[in-house]
Amino acid sequence: MFTTLKRVFQDKDIRSRLFFTLMMLIVFRIGAHITVPGVNPSAIRLLSASGLFGLLNTFGGGALSSYSIFSLGVSPYITASIIIQLLQMDIIPSFTEWSKQGEVGRRKLNRATRYLAVFVAFAQALALSVGFNTLSQFGLVVNPSFPTYVMIALIMTAGSMFVVWLGDQITQFGIGNGTSMIIFAGIVARIPAEVYTLVEERFIKASGDQLLENGLLVAGFALLALLILMVVIYVNQAERRIPVRYSKRANAMTQKSHLPLKINSAGVIPVIFASSLIMVPQTILGLFAADHGSSQWFKILNNIFNLQQPAGIALYAITIIAFTFFYAHIQINPERAAENLQKSGGYIPSVRPGLATENFIARVINRLSSVGSIFLMAIATLPLVGSYLFNLPQNIALSGTSLLIVVGVALDTAKQIEGRLIKRQYVGFIRD
Repeated sequence: MFTTLKRVFQDKDIRSRLFFTLMMLIVFRIGAHITVPGVNPSAIRLLSASGLFGLLNTFGGGALSSYSIFSLGVSPYITASIIIQLLQMDIIPSFTEWSKQGEVGRRKLNRATRYLAVFVAFAQALALSVGFNTLSQFGLVVNPSFPTYVMIALIMTAGSMFVVWLGDQITQFGIGNGTSMIIFAGIVARIPAEVYTLVEERFIKASGDQLLENGLLVAGFALLALLILMVVIYVNQAERRIPVRYSKRANAMTQKSHLPLKINSAGVIPVIFASSLIMVPQTILGLFAADHGSSQWFKILNNIFNLQQPAGIALYAITIIAFTFFYAHIQINPERAAENLQKSGGYIPSVRPGLATENFIARVINRLSSVGSIFLMAIATLPLVGSYLFNLPQNIALSGTSLLIVVGVALDTAKQIEGRLIKRQYVGFIRD
């Protein structure tokens, strides 16, 4: 481990990329503490216990707690990405065609995603300002009026797109995926404060009779978190290797290889997508809280999309499972994989090339996704169920969703650094 760290800091390119990433994250953290003009940030504390606030604060990198210019974070961009990816499923022919055009098509889709993200960010900022002002008993916005709400929405939209730009810069010139790194930085930055809050509530403010009970509860919580961490790392690294043979008629030899398929090939994307999908109805409902808060239809919908209620937890679990299958087939397209194998002269033993290979790969992906989806669903919903049944502390930075994001981003970043080290070794070997 120390040898690897030494190699990392000795490599000038990786060292500069790490420094650049750190500088971009510092810029983001500074902006996360700049409050939007015309807003009383102390009023937002009344909403800190709501599920919507926790999710938005996670994807905003903790910036929503001070209602800063970066409060929306990357959540509008994630929502826009979901919509664009769904539209590629033969809904809009031009999007479907772009998805097959390689790098050129990817740039067109990214441009469309950014344009859509601007509209999503403005609508989300407007809805949050109106909804949170209502839920905070009209104490969030100092002078509530239509021009004030539009001004706040424009500032938050500009801040969200600037955060997306920061993520792009990290992806291009830094280390890791920029969008994931921003979420990662926000979660990690809030862990010390939430640990202190947990200790303060359970020990410092507790009476003598409650200390033993709280100590056992916190110890069990810590052991459970450690066990979940080990399981997350193990499952994220687990993969099934499908044997592949490449025939070469020139020398009558067959080269052996394999096609690696991970159990959790979708990574943390299904959890992020499911969280974003839950946030949209909650944000819209916030607009009607003042006039229809006591209506029956409002209460029903609020329970359905509330992660602190059984119906909301169940919907969250189902959405995670659905997105796991959906994104696994996007990450590993069976048709494209079978076509690439056939073009390169490869085949899977005992499986005919073409359609049979495509069906075989699709079946394997579905089986692996069945395990992966249950794993993601269990990790993401276990803290929510524990909070509902046993009144456990629902710390967002210490939740299953945050743990999945932190571990996934850390593993992907470590792999990218390792890949760059290997690449530099090969380059040095060729030059020598």
